[in-house]
Amino acid sequence: MKQNIVILTGAGISAESGIKTFRDANGLWEGHNVMQVASPQGFTNNPALVLHFYNQRRKQLLTVKPNNAHLALTKLEKQYNVTIITQNIDDLHERAGSKSVIHLHGELLKARCTKDEFLVLPWSKELVLGDLSETGNQLRPHIVWFGEEVPLLEKGIEIIQKADILIIIGTSMQVYPAASLVHYVKQNIPIYFIDPKPNIKASDFNNLTILAKTAVDGVPILVADLIDKAT
Repeated sequence: MKQNIVILTGAGISAESGIKTFRDANGLWEGHNVMQVASPQGFTNNPALVLHFYNQRRKQLLTVKPNNAHLALTKLEKQYNVTIITQNIDDLHERAGSKSVIHLHGELLKARCTKDEFLVLPWSKELVLGDLSETGNQLRPHIVWFGEEVPLLEKGIEIIQKADILIIIGTSMQVYPAASLVHYVKQNIPIYFIDPKPNIKASDFNNLTILAKTAVDGVPILVADLIDKAT
């Protein structure tokens, strides 16, 4: 019987494909306060600005490709049941070939109705004022903004509770509620943390292994080791 591997990924894995994180040392997103471009109030105040901000993100996403870390993770699916829970809004895991990906913070290549959050459409072009859903309401980015609930959090908790192995890649584990997921794992399961500047210690969790490497360097090493253990 295959073991369940759950993988939590953050901005670090996508940054190595060239995805910008957009947040500078002052917490600004390309010169904008985060609440201007990533909150319901910001969208109400200046929807054109918010749409333009995400149009730029979407345009850049379409110019990059999955990296070796994304690609390596797909190899685990031959030996394990693998679910990726990501904070990233890009589709690089899917393009690499991962079959089961949960996007906690939404998806850049989708748009949704402003009046019906369950009315979601694929969207790869520019999204502008006047783009309407079938109900006649303005479309918005399918992104979980600050101040909004994370609708897939409960699903993420259910999945992580069944993990036999947990892998954390390229995330500071400081963004809540996503960072809280690690506290739902079964006791003493192996936890692997891959980040070039790890901000946790081996003593923080039972059975924790830290690989102080970038995702591109560290993930293939760990994947090879886990495949070897399963065969």
